[in-house]
Amino acid sequence: MLDKKTPLFAQTHDYVSIFPARVLRHEPDVGLSTLFFAGGELRVPLVDAAVGAAIEVEIDALDVSLALSRPMDVSILNRLPAEIVELDFLPPPFTRASLSLGGTRIDALITHESVERLALVEGLSAWAMIKAVAISGRTLDPDEAPFPRHWPSSDRTNRARR
Repeated sequence: MLDKKTPLFAQTHDYVSIFPARVLRHEPDVGLSTLFFAGGELRVPLVDAAVGAAIEVEIDALDVSLALSRPMDVSILNRLPAEIVELDFLPPPFTRASLSLGGTRIDALITHESVERLALVEGLSAWAMIKAVAISGRTLDPDEAPFPRHWPSSDRTNRARR
């Protein structure tokens, strides 16, 4: 965590991605909720909002890292396929990597060294690993958040196969 009094904090604290999401389900036994957004699903600490509610998600770029291959043996719950759409070289040591997760863009703050070591370039496919997700207190209109695709029920599917 950066000390809020340092110049480095001033350089990095404004990189927060904000977008709408919809509460899909709650799992109180494990203390997690699942949110649907235009780029997929996010697992977050239990949200105080009803299933189906539209909420606003905030992701700090310092809580996002990148992997070039699908991350498997990691404790980070949110691992999503992404494309690097922009690399913005900030004063050392950081680079802002803007990522497309389908219909949503998020930023990751990574080091210049990581950009070089991983040979990151715009257009490259990668995996976004999101360590923490915050939920803003802002209430959204229900139409502002995407709806997940509804799959046919098994009854309908089974009848069609007969």
